[in-house]
Amino acid sequence: MSRLFALLILGLSVLLAVACGFSCSNSPGSPVPDNSDAIIYTYNVVNTYPHDRTAFTQGLVFEDDVLYEGTGQYEHSTLRRVEFETGDILQIRELSDEFFGEGITIYGDEVIQITWRENVGFVYDKTSFELLEQFSYPTEGWGITHDGTRLIMSDGTSTLRFLDPQTFEEIGQVQVIDNDTPIARLNELEYIQGEIYANVWQQDWIVRIAPETGRVVGWIDLRGLLTEEDRSEPVDVLNGIAYDAETGRLFVTGKWWPKLFEIELVSS
Repeated sequence: MSRLFALLILGLSVLLAVACGFSCSNSPGSPVPDNSDAIIYTYNVVNTYPHDRTAFTQGLVFEDDVLYEGTGQYEHSTLRRVEFETGDILQIRELSDEFFGEGITIYGDEVIQITWRENVGFVYDKTSFELLEQFSYPTEGWGITHDGTRLIMSDGTSTLRFLDPQTFEEIGQVQVIDNDTPIARLNELEYIQGEIYANVWQQDWIVRIAPETGRVVGWIDLRGLLTEEDRSEPVDVLNGIAYDAETGRLFVTGKWWPKLFEIELVSS
């Protein structure tokens, strides 16, 4: 009898693990080290907007009152221009099936999109989405943003790399550390008022980073954004940060999430 009971427990555990692979995005834990002295923020939801449930969000940028969104998955990766109030897709470019789209950023009149394991980035005309050029890099591609003079790229480790926006050559790097703990799985990036905001993959947390030193200056706890009703269909992890520099609005969403959230931060 005890052996049968153990087998039943094992079977239930496997089923739960499979189910969470499709629908569990909130991690109950915290990536914040015990000895962290960074500021912890929570949030208030200011507005909620529709988001395309088929969008496996990998990159998000706000400019000229619209969202630019890069999505992932082989055979489903895209670059989009989206009306953020309605979630309607205004323009779309599909990537070739062999590419898994990752982060995007807008630099001048161009959109730059990187890919996961293909070591290839794309440069598009911001208006037409016409492909202008390709470039390569030696690491995986996760997130990308810029500080006005340098591209900033994550590769899933605790290292952020700085690239020349013209040649795409690496011109520097920094390791992200909270006190003495490296912070890895840095994913989608957004440069906001002198700091780098980064999603931490598989966590409902955003880390705020000083770009010159890599020091963690803040953590944003976004647990609880999605309701049980939002999870009635499969969702994946929190991923997607966009900032409206003109008004200071901050937007977040996730992969296959049904909603885009405008939030304000609250220091705890």
